[in-house]
Amino acid sequence: MHRIPALRPPDNRVFGYLCATYPRKEMEQNKSRKTFLVLAAFSMVITVAFGALGAHVLKSVLTVEQLTSFQTGVRYQAWHSLALMLIQCIPSEFLKAGAAKTTSILMAIGILLFSFSIYVLSLRDVWSLGEGISFIGPLTPLGGLFFIAAWAMLGISVFRGKTA
Repeated sequence: MHRIPALRPPDNRVFGYLCATYPRKEMEQNKSRKTFLVLAAFSMVITVAFGALGAHVLKSVLTVEQLTSFQTGVRYQAWHSLALMLIQCIPSEFLKAGAAKTTSILMAIGILLFSFSIYVLSLRDVWSLGEGISFIGPLTPLGGLFFIAAWAMLGISVFRGKTA
């Protein structure tokens, strides 16, 4: 019969090393990255659900133009949710934590403004909202500007980061 070895307390040298490599500031940065990873994952859940909704349910309800707009919102949400996820995986020597957080915030706001304004505008006839929500129209290009700002910040920040 195989015996399971007894648990030992961790070696202080190893434990001390781990604590030294994860100071409080870095742990807070990891929380921020984790938050954005969770946000990106749930954004992808919405993307898949809305993609299925558009492909199966809304196909018979929306006009071709409305369905095309809806699909554009889904496509941009998918690409930018994936980008939001990947930003969290860029090593800190290439993308500092502050730049990663700001880029992620810009990307998340872009997703919200761009894609969700398209969803509402595409579904306004279905929801009988009429022209009363025309104020949402300008949010779409504003969301696009947030996407552009996020991509520009990412490029500039990585360009300025260390090289091996």
